[in-house]
Amino acid sequence: MAKIQANTLSTLSVHRAMRRQVICLDQNKTIDHAINVIIKHKVNALLAVDSLRKPVGVVSKTDIMGAYYAGLPIDSPLEHIMISPPLFCQAEDSLETALEQMRAHKVYRLYVVDDVSGDLAGALAYPDIVGLLYQYCHKCEYSHLNPNKTAIRNGTVRRFKVRELMTSGVKSLSGHQPLSAVMEVLSAHRFGAMLITDEDGQPRGVLSKTDLALAYKHGVSPDVPAETIMQAPVHTCDADSLLEEAIHQMIISDIHRLFVHEANTDTIIGVLSLSDAARGRSGSCHGCVSSRIKIEDHI
Repeated sequence: MAKIQANTLSTLSVHRAMRRQVICLDQNKTIDHAINVIIKHKVNALLAVDSLRKPVGVVSKTDIMGAYYAGLPIDSPLEHIMISPPLFCQAEDSLETALEQMRAHKVYRLYVVDDVSGDLAGALAYPDIVGLLYQYCHKCEYSHLNPNKTAIRNGTVRRFKVRELMTSGVKSLSGHQPLSAVMEVLSAHRFGAMLITDEDGQPRGVLSKTDLALAYKHGVSPDVPAETIMQAPVHTCDADSLLEEAIHQMIISDIHRLFVHEANTDTIIGVLSLSDAARGRSGSCHGCVSSRIKIEDHI
């Protein structure tokens, strides 16, 4: 076994993975203001609070996209689009318990309260779990990326490949399709981003909820073509790449997903997100498979 936590990763507490900074905003602030805060702090959601700083709701990029699609004025207050109430767990809860709560409620994040004081202590989302697991994997004696690894030992460990955890199949739209069509697909399939293709079906760019939030802020019509605001190039990896290498690529590049192509081709066959990486195993190889954290569902 790898020298990581003596027993199992499932015994770890939420406080080991959660992020301490929680971005809060008064529920009376505008959607426009919320977009500024989300972009500035590079977060996917913020906690809406009342005049007493009591948490009353959550506003995510998904909620902002919904407001954009519905034509809601950007100066509307957050209380008009927030999801209420927020869901909480405790800092000393096991990660497995917290992840089961996330799965059961089909949410991407939980807010964390201190077990003793009851004060807000942090937030836990799927990428935070991946970050923690990556730290263990990177330091592990079996790690492919560990410069002190032993070649013989590494040869005895079967490593997970991207194709084992990726989401197979990719929804894509032509760059000529309007932003409203992109929002419809993202909403229907609960995706975080959409692959944009050219007339020949070849990847040209990616359009994310962040791009849509910025378009909303800048008054871009939902009728403009997707290619107008898409981001390029498309970040990809090979289906047979090691999972550890793909996670490393996402963390270093500060991106949430890689589009996966078949070996030696440009054909996109799937997508690997940080949530996918967290979903199946406790690490990037079978060295600690007996103690894996299971995530049966994700958003």
